[in-house]
Amino acid sequence: MKPKKIKEGVFWTGAVDWDRRLFDALIPLPDGTSYNAYLICGTEKTALLDTVDPSMTAVLMSHLEDVKSIDFIVSHHAEQDHSGALPIVLDKYKNAKVVTSPKGKPMLIEHLHIQDDRIITVNDGETLSLGNKTLEFIHAPWVHWPETMFTYLREDKILFTCDLFGSHLAASDIFYHEYWKVCEASKRYYAEVMMPFRTTIQKHLERIKKYEVSMIAPSHGPVHKDPKCIVGSHQEWVSDNVSNTVVIPYVTMHGSTQVMVDYLAEILSDNGVQVEKFNLSVADTGKFVMALVDAATLVIASPTVLSGAHPVVVSAVFLTNALKPKLKFTSIIGSYGWGGRMVEQITGMLSGLKVEILAPVVVKGQPVKKDFEALETLASEITNKHKENKIYRI
Repeated sequence: MKPKKIKEGVFWTGAVDWDRRLFDALIPLPDGTSYNAYLICGTEKTALLDTVDPSMTAVLMSHLEDVKSIDFIVSHHAEQDHSGALPIVLDKYKNAKVVTSPKGKPMLIEHLHIQDDRIITVNDGETLSLGNKTLEFIHAPWVHWPETMFTYLREDKILFTCDLFGSHLAASDIFYHEYWKVCEASKRYYAEVMMPFRTTIQKHLERIKKYEVSMIAPSHGPVHKDPKCIVGSHQEWVSDNVSNTVVIPYVTMHGSTQVMVDYLAEILSDNGVQVEKFNLSVADTGKFVMALVDAATLVIASPTVLSGAHPVVVSAVFLTNALKPKLKFTSIIGSYGWGGRMVEQITGMLSGLKVEILAPVVVKGQPVKKDFEALETLASEITNKHKENKIYRI
């Protein structure tokens, strides 16, 4: 297999994983994914930027079959989907040195058992000449992991951003033309992977403004030939702006919670508030967390199982707390048979969110008139909160 040319002397040498459907035993991959590695051939030296997931090592090596010498292997990030094939590449190219950030070196040694003397570290802003091509390294800690960095290819104005601006999207063309699909996949990727680092990403987006960028080459998904679109999308996602939207993740066992969810959603819609409902027993987790990227309010709906929330709801609440979306308000609705501490349990699990918690509505058995009136009150409070905070954008 031959590398795919991006620009003169710059090639894609990664692997497309069409069949993978789960990442980290957690993240759904409805569109597969890719592991992007890039070969940069200068007049004096050759550098490989990242490798691939261990499962795709043979594909990477087939792309490198005719490459006689590699001098440097840049490791932007030590996670195995980018660095997993590194030991095999180092075994073939005996004189190659791994280039990484100071925090990346111990991680590569610990996770992959790379020998200390095969690794060199670079400082933020340091450069490496390949002859007619110059690599500039940009430290980007906590864009994802603490050791993450970018590489800027000065002469070609290409920014290699590792996980930032990436997408889990398998495609035969490295320049995918259905941009709406790339944007959707990128938002899913941001929501599932990058959202906890929102405030850090804000700072790094400001930092890269000083670079003239003609192309962005991430470590997953297609290469972006129009950087303004993908950068603009991320600027919106990491901003403090929220939309006039309520997300309602729910589970229902005997119908009571379903009735409450439907009633609340209808009142909110009548009030001009957009609603996105997710039946967690069947919903795509990725779609749920994508909705959290921009939403102003989260209403968690659950029946009581024994004394607490339904386990599927507990999982969703745990994930929401870990992802730290920019929500402004939250509430809890649901039902119980004889008692329990569902509200206290869920509230305690939201400690990572900076939200105002609105009064819950929890009913015994099937809801009656006073319960529907309580839901109307909640809908009115949410609507007024959105108006007071000038949350009108949809």
